[in-house]
Amino acid sequence: MTGRLRWKMALLITAAIAISYFDRQTLPVAIRAIQREIPVTNIQFSHLQAAFLAAYAVMYAGSGKLIDILGTRKGFLLIMLWWSLACASQGLAVSVPLLAVSLFLLGMGEGGGFPAATKAMAEWFPTQERSTAMGLMNAGTAVGAVAAPPLIAITLAHLSWRWVFFLSGAVGLVWTLAWIRIYHPAATHPDLSAGERQELAEVLAPKVETGERIRWIDLFRYPQVWGLVFAKFLSDAAWYFYIFWLPKYLYDVHHFDTRQVGYFAWIPYAAAGIGSLLGGWFSSLLIRRGFSLNLSRKIALGVSAGVMPLILLVTHSPVQFVIVLFSIAFAGQQSWSTLVMTLPSDLVPSSVVGSFAGLVGFGGAMGGIVFGLVVGQLLDRGFGYGPVFICVGLLHLIGFCVILLSIRVIGPINFKISPPARFVAA
Repeated sequence: MTGRLRWKMALLITAAIAISYFDRQTLPVAIRAIQREIPVTNIQFSHLQAAFLAAYAVMYAGSGKLIDILGTRKGFLLIMLWWSLACASQGLAVSVPLLAVSLFLLGMGEGGGFPAATKAMAEWFPTQERSTAMGLMNAGTAVGAVAAPPLIAITLAHLSWRWVFFLSGAVGLVWTLAWIRIYHPAATHPDLSAGERQELAEVLAPKVETGERIRWIDLFRYPQVWGLVFAKFLSDAAWYFYIFWLPKYLYDVHHFDTRQVGYFAWIPYAAAGIGSLLGGWFSSLLIRRGFSLNLSRKIALGVSAGVMPLILLVTHSPVQFVIVLFSIAFAGQQSWSTLVMTLPSDLVPSSVVGSFAGLVGFGGAMGGIVFGLVVGQLLDRGFGYGPVFICVGLLHLIGFCVILLSIRVIGPINFKISPPARFVAA
């Protein structure tokens, strides 16, 4: 059966992303149990988020270059080993500063996850399938986040909160055994069939040299790059609020207990998984129907951003409808994220896809840091969640406008043309 091996690789990569999002949900879901031993204020909670995201941001940018140098097989292995041990170390914390250290180390490891995954997908999937594959990968965020609330609630019902972190770290270590056994790039995989090799001709074809070496720092000379980084800064400010604060919002505003959070909090993440798949599928469908790459990506991005303002209704809705509104927002966000993280492989050669994806993730993590600190201050100063939801409802629309202005035409950047001339010609 042709095509089987590349989708096997996609599922393996998706599993890593699922583990990543499970690991980063451990603290938000377990926070109520942790607070019985370690008091944590809203401002301190935002500082814990900032510790994770500060390391995540730096490593997201730097690890892209690291992945380009080491290759995906060795690089992803190192990354997963690091973050699994860091996740487990949270179970040893006895104070907020020690939790912050563990989260900083976790951010260092997880910061390399998406750049490695993006590069691995580019090594296995041609353009017409890439957004679908990225959608599957991005759906891994939902799988991990859906599994987290009920499984963590079950663990807390029978064991100490510390076991939440020990068991989560162990799952990542098991994944590394599968990775080192199964994964190779398509160009060197010993089990790639002749039929599938023909299907991957675009991926396996020798890359045309541009005549000059593309340096990491040179990427910033192009408006397509900094525009995408800034758009990710805006949209991920909203996304990281959802990830870190949804369980706490349900605890604080709707007075949920851990069991209720485990029962309801997975639903928006299930919707996020559907959104991940739909965003990539819709863009690929438009390409197959004859739309240009540029129009296909932008239509799908616009639809994704367009549903986000519905979250403005959340502060005026009963809890049942609140879950529905969060589900719509999560689906729109992950549809958006799938497409945004596909754009680096649409714009630059595979040799710098990891670096570009790293810069985009850096922008997103920085948005999460800034907005997370603002949220902590607003809540502890008595402003409530109303102003917060006004912001998160508009950030994706602003990000979409940034993409329209900075990336006039989605397609390979011609690095032989100076950036101003390229921008005008586009």
